[in-house]
Amino acid sequence: MSDIEEASDTLAEVNLDDTLKPLTENLESDPNSSLKDIVVTIGATVPTGFELTAADEVKEKLGSQSKISKDRGKIYFEISLEKLSQVHRLRSVDNLFVIVQEFTDYQFKETKEDTLKDLEDLVKKLPWTDPLKVWKLNTNLKKKKTKHKKQNQQSSASKEKLNDDGGKDRANQKDADKELLDHAQNTLDLKSAEQNTEKTQEIIVADDQSDGKDEFLTITGNENQAGDCKKGEAEDQVLKFRVTCNRAGDKHSFTSNDAARDFGGAVQDYFQWKADMTNFDVEVLLNIHNNEVVVGIALTEESLHRRNITHFGPTTLRSTLAYGMLRLCDPQPTDIIIDPMSGTGAIPIEGATEWPSCYHIAGDNNPQAVKRAANNICSLLKKNQNKESGTSWGIPIDTIQWDICNLPLRTSSVDVIVTDMPFGKRIGSKKKNWDLYPACLMEMSRICRPGTGRAVLLTQDRKCFAKALSKMGHLWQKGHTVWVNVGGLHAAVYLLKRTLERAGERRSYW
Repeated sequence: MSDIEEASDTLAEVNLDDTLKPLTENLESDPNSSLKDIVVTIGATVPTGFELTAADEVKEKLGSQSKISKDRGKIYFEISLEKLSQVHRLRSVDNLFVIVQEFTDYQFKETKEDTLKDLEDLVKKLPWTDPLKVWKLNTNLKKKKTKHKKQNQQSSASKEKLNDDGGKDRANQKDADKELLDHAQNTLDLKSAEQNTEKTQEIIVADDQSDGKDEFLTITGNENQAGDCKKGEAEDQVLKFRVTCNRAGDKHSFTSNDAARDFGGAVQDYFQWKADMTNFDVEVLLNIHNNEVVVGIALTEESLHRRNITHFGPTTLRSTLAYGMLRLCDPQPTDIIIDPMSGTGAIPIEGATEWPSCYHIAGDNNPQAVKRAANNICSLLKKNQNKESGTSWGIPIDTIQWDICNLPLRTSSVDVIVTDMPFGKRIGSKKKNWDLYPACLMEMSRICRPGTGRAVLLTQDRKCFAKALSKMGHLWQKGHTVWVNVGGLHAAVYLLKRTLERAGERRSYW
């Protein structure tokens, strides 16, 4: 699979709403369906420091209130099961998981042996049923997404071959759409799936209060059975799993590996799943932060921050962090937004995707970086073309090579500046930053509209930035600062507002 196809596959979650439309219609017509009634808690990892930004996005797009975890970089929110696809469309989250149970003040035993035994016994007491339903629905959505992508590719190929017969094309498309809706109804109707399970399995769930153990012992086998199955094939269909433990705190008598090993052993005994550390179907999460314990099931295989970039550079910014920075400046329709040191274009591409009513410019002085940004923009256009079945729609973004200290832009022509400034580690140096930072701020003040212009700047060289900004208080007014973790480095995102004073001529800053 090419880089473009991988990026397209990652970004295809935006089509998941279409798969839920027939599901919603089924729920309204079938009073026995319970997806609307099932409310679960979703956990999400977000860029550290942008928890409030992520919570605002969840409230805006899902209508749910979020709780910020004591462990930085995580938020929790409740949704009904029918909104699961919309969760994958959030732009500020890295990874998603469904909460099995949360303990805000878990009392650990005094000795290591007693504590680990307590964690083993906990497995049998947890409410697994609804979280496993979420996992199953999430798995079906991913399979459906992959199948839809293949159908689109086949449909495009058919259109090329049958170019002279438009009626036949439309008939084939209608048949494909009908098959798509039928597939969504069949795969997403959990009640029907449970009934089929009871008919084909020797294990029968007696009532709705089941703990979920029996229902998911060989769940993958039920989806692929066609008549009689051999015993060897049935054994291959047993779910594979692993347990990942993330622990923080210095008062624990055990290590993360100890907890993952013993908790995982109990999960294996309880569900009769097969442990596999690399090729697993289910990833059970055990998050421990001091006395806060959260058990969950992962819903993402890889971080969602990789959704836009196919050509990476030495300092490519995470798309989720780029979204958080853009959201800080509150883009308005028709705003001109530039990233004067864009690198591979992560910020402008994220901006063009989420704020298409603005115009975005990606600029850099490095020709290789400009080339990578152009390739990433082409990948995004290719993704849009696949999504629209061959119809390519443009996006409001352009890329250019320029000098940050002498930008080819008119004075007071830019509304928003969002950029990741050189830290002086992988690119440039701390010494060069003492000349670069003040020159950048002066040129940014020239092109930014007085009174309404905003700038959101990320840097780890806080001392140099504070010094440069202190000399330009007449041009930039500092708003609030967001402290973030960028690859293990303690960095800061500064929100600046352009004052009404006009930028003067270039002069010595120190």
